[in-house]
Amino acid sequence: MKKLTYLTVLMLTLGYGAHAQVSVSAEVRPRSEFRNGFKTLTEEAKTASFFTEQRSRLYLDYADSAFKFRVAFQDIRIWGETPQIFKEEYGKTFISEAWGQYYFTNTFSLKVGRQIISYDNQRFIGGLEWAQQGRRHDALLFLYETQKSKLHLGFAYNQDDDIPEPAFLQSPGAGYYSVSGNYKTFQYVWYNQQISEGSISLLAFNAGYQNPDTTVSYKQTFGLVASKKLGSIKLAGDFYYQTGELSKNKVNAMLAGVNATFTTSLTPLTLGVEYVSGKDDGDTSSDITAFSPDFGTNHAHNGFMDYFYVGPANGSVGVTDIYLKTSFNLAGGALKANIHEFMTGSTQLDTEGNELNKAMGTEVDLVFVKKLKGGVVWNLGYSQMFATDTMEALRGGDKSALQCWAWTMITFKPTLFTSK
Repeated sequence: MKKLTYLTVLMLTLGYGAHAQVSVSAEVRPRSEFRNGFKTLTEEAKTASFFTEQRSRLYLDYADSAFKFRVAFQDIRIWGETPQIFKEEYGKTFISEAWGQYYFTNTFSLKVGRQIISYDNQRFIGGLEWAQQGRRHDALLFLYETQKSKLHLGFAYNQDDDIPEPAFLQSPGAGYYSVSGNYKTFQYVWYNQQISEGSISLLAFNAGYQNPDTTVSYKQTFGLVASKKLGSIKLAGDFYYQTGELSKNKVNAMLAGVNATFTTSLTPLTLGVEYVSGKDDGDTSSDITAFSPDFGTNHAHNGFMDYFYVGPANGSVGVTDIYLKTSFNLAGGALKANIHEFMTGSTQLDTEGNELNKAMGTEVDLVFVKKLKGGVVWNLGYSQMFATDTMEALRGGDKSALQCWAWTMITFKPTLFTSK
């Protein structure tokens, strides 16, 4: 805590002593959740869960004509998980962001450190800010940005600390990366071009994953994201293709989605469909045909109950998602309503070898958002899954039980100090 206080004082002093902009801001975001069939089907015999998880952050930002940087501290905890009286506590408070950005020119810069990387609709690369902890990368980025176009080059190389430095830096196995589920290295290029009433983005992402025998498998993801407004209709779509290798198995997978938003006198309506490839039950090859949106904000896409791509619940089934989204003004706020019809993205079989019906279930998501005084934001949400026999066969649980999720969240984000 003393180090944090010293750093804050130092930044404020720099702000007064130089032609720079210094700001200190904070966030407190408690969220209470009632889970009864969240992520996967529950059963009548199981007890629903209720808990409150809180995110608390402090942001320190500095910017002048040559560079800017941010240090953000974060604390994530479940209410009541620690004693009321304690002297030591581990693993609760840590650095969420710590990066610096140097401007060689007004359009070309270098950004390095622990940072959020988020592009387009966050389908493949996103900040995952719905999750209290968020998603961060330790990376080096070269950025070229003008008013209508952006070009980003990104690089990362990860190494854990199980081999002491520097005495054994070159010992056998020193280069092995053992953090489960994370990449050892990545390189990517992202390009965005603004066009008349729309935009188009291209992505090429190469990720290297450590194999148990210390070799590295490289998987490539290529993406195209585009949007265009035609009168009162906005069209949007994305396409991703994955190739290369993962755990020495060949990768051949895809994601494709398209939607149209219609402006009406009452409310906007968005109708769309997304296909995410899976692996057929009858496919005995070692090829990976299930697409993985590795670094995306998946909560924002295939239903708020997180049945797909948030954790391993979906396996390699894939999904076809037909959805309708809208929003209404209500009680000084907005009521958002989404309906998803989920089908498998592959051919699945039951225990007797018969093909399962592709329909997995229908999800209804309702979220009420209201801005309170002082910029405080209140959210209230309810979701329900109406599952089919196929969902029960794939996931277990009892489809006839009530499958629902309810939550409420309030967000305080004050700016504590801003220099002139």
